[in-house]
Amino acid sequence: MRALKMNGTGNAFLLVDARKQTFAVTPERVCDLAEAYDFDQLLVLETSTDADARYRIWNRDGGEVGACGNGARCAGWYLTRQSGTDTALLDTAYGLTQARRTGDFRISVDLGPALTKWQDIPLARVMETIALDYALESGGIRVSQPGAVSMGNPHIVFGVAELSGLPVEMLGSMAEHDPLFPEGVNAGFMQILNRTHIRLRVWERGAGLTKACGTGAAAAIVAGHRKGLLDRQCHAAMDGGDLFIDWREDNHVWLEGPVELEGGITL
Repeated sequence: MRALKMNGTGNAFLLVDARKQTFAVTPERVCDLAEAYDFDQLLVLETSTDADARYRIWNRDGGEVGACGNGARCAGWYLTRQSGTDTALLDTAYGLTQARRTGDFRISVDLGPALTKWQDIPLARVMETIALDYALESGGIRVSQPGAVSMGNPHIVFGVAELSGLPVEMLGSMAEHDPLFPEGVNAGFMQILNRTHIRLRVWERGAGLTKACGTGAAAAIVAGHRKGLLDRQCHAAMDGGDLFIDWREDNHVWLEGPVELEGGITL
């Protein structure tokens, strides 16, 4: 079976189109493939009666997850290239999602509604999600009161004065495995440059520190806006490049950015 190596703003993926050929996925197989091809997530497209494809995601540790924004953009780009159209419909764990081609290698995708109730994240106990009563410390550096948002997957976002020198790997891993988050959590660390621009790094559950995280960028803008610090349309500069986020009045968050096709492989 053929697969594609792709990335969305540096977020690395292996994309498999299994709509015409069965592709068996086990946690062990995902881990083996990740070791061989060095990706953050495995993306698998399956047949759907309601959309162009059913879209499924596995983190590099073998765990299946419900959402991946940059992965959805890569899947959307592939489907539009296959169909010769500018739009594609993905059948995801959180509902039907539209992807739109905005350039030869640029895709915008509807990530669905931002959910902010404590049960939606989910958290282990009742807590105000605008600013959680929660803190982490590593190497004498303390971060606290993150915003919590679900974008089909759980996120917390800490505001920091400066990203340089922040022990993101240590802090992110601590958050991922904290019992406050029964399904684990993606931990974002956001430096606000102005009301429409942020710098962001994200520790992804099951994948570690990645060059970009689409749902993490969306969660950061939602969290920042809820605190009165950001506008609803913002640019997020990540290690792999820039993303544009538009949190619309219908509560849906759109994510736009570049994709890259690195090449094909035979599994």
